[in-house]
Formats: sequence, C-alpha cells, structure tokens
Amino acid sequence: MLPQRHITFTRLHNFRDVGGYPTGDGGTVRWGRLYRSDGLYKLEGEDWERFRELGVRTVIDLRYPFEIEARGRVPEDDRLAYHNLSIEHRPYDQPALGPHIDPGPFLAERYAEVAEDGVKELRQALEIITADGNAPVVIHCASGKDRTGILTALVLSLLGVAEDDIVADFALTELATARLLADHRAAGGATAPVWPGYGRAPRTTMRLFLDDLTHRHGSVRAYAAERLGADEALVTALRRQLTAR
Repeated sequence: MLPQRHITFTRLHNFRDVGGYPTGDGGTVRWGRLYRSDGLYKLEGEDWERFRELGVRTVIDLRYPFEIEARGRVPEDDRLAYHNLSIEHRPYDQPALGPHIDPGPFLAERYAEVAEDGVKELRQALEIITADGNAPVVIHCASGKDRTGILTALVLSLLGVAEDDIVADFALTELATARLLADHRAAGGATAPVWPGYGRAPRTTMRLFLDDLTHRHGSVRAYAAERLGADEALVTALRRQLTAR
C-alpha cells in the first residue's frame, strides 16, 4: 500500500503526513515519522483508535495555555509524551478581522512575529523532534495551519526540501478550510467569521514568510542557526531522524 499524505478522521480535518518530499541531496522525507494536524483535543472513539494505530509517540501542541484550558488536549495515554510549546506570543482574533485585510501579507507578518518571539519554543520543538525514540511525532495547533505551518516549514527547510514543496504543503490546508469553518461555527454559534480569509492558506502567505526570513538572515537555515541555535549537529540529527535515501 502506498503511503497516504491525507489521513482520514471524522473530526480531524487537516491531519497530514509530512513525508515523501525530496530533500535536494538525493534523500526523501520519511513517511510515518512526522505528522501535522488540527486540534487533537477532538480525538475520541474510532478517531482515537485510528490515531493510536499510527503508533504516535509524541505530541507537540503549539496552542496557548488558555486555548487548552478552553478546548482540552489530546487524550492522556501512558504511551504518549505530550508537550505544550506556545510559539505565538501575540494573540489576535482572526475571525473578527475586517474583510479588507489580505490574508497573504497579513498572516506572513504574524508568522514573522512568531519567528522572532517564539525562538525558545521553536528550538525546544526541534530538539523534541530530533531526539531518539520520540517519532512518530505530531505537531498541531487549532486548525493545523498557522503555527503548525511555521514549524513544519522550518523543519522541511532544515531537511533541504525545496521552497516550492514547502509552500505547496502549506497550501494543502485549503482542502480543509470549509470543514474548519464549520467547526468554528459549531463551537461559537452560527455566525460566520467577519474575515473572508479565515481558515485560508494562500501560497503567498508562506512564500512571503520564507522570503522575509531570507531577507533578514540570508536564508532560512541561517535564521535557524542564528536565532534558534540550530547548529550542524542538530540539523544532522534532524535529517537522520526524518530522511532516508
């Protein structure tokens, strides 16, 4: 059976395997080692059993503690290590944004803030993903788009995945936008968000974010080295965990 990028759950809408992308040095990101998702607090019943079948050992929850208090977290399990690393430090209310705001540049600016504010937590996340015995790892936030997209993009960049593939991976959230919006309505009432960009993952967002890191630091790899302390040893260990030839 061929590996699947999109893994189907009833209540999770944006659960994806990050494997399969070429790394530029003749390697490939390994399937079944790193997943990205929307909120794992929604797991229950058959969805929980399906999740356990993946053999996940580690969950990195990128949400704020107040989000976890309000919505909950992945079910506790002795076989599952759980880490809450809130990489975003400046809360903002996406659904309430005005309709005139272009999601591409606006979100890219928020991502740039995370890249500067969340260096401690981003470094910790890389260490967890890199450590022996932690894979398979799932990283998630609320929708599996913004905070999850930032960390996934950094990991793929350090693995040597081409920017076009990183941007395309980010934009796959567009396939889940309608269902994520329905979840928002179900949780908060029937009123639709004011912002038409809610739940969107336009390619321009990730492209602008990566371009900004390159402009400020010379490359995404240089940003990771300078701001996250991602030295050659960490990058080598990351590639050992997540790539194959």
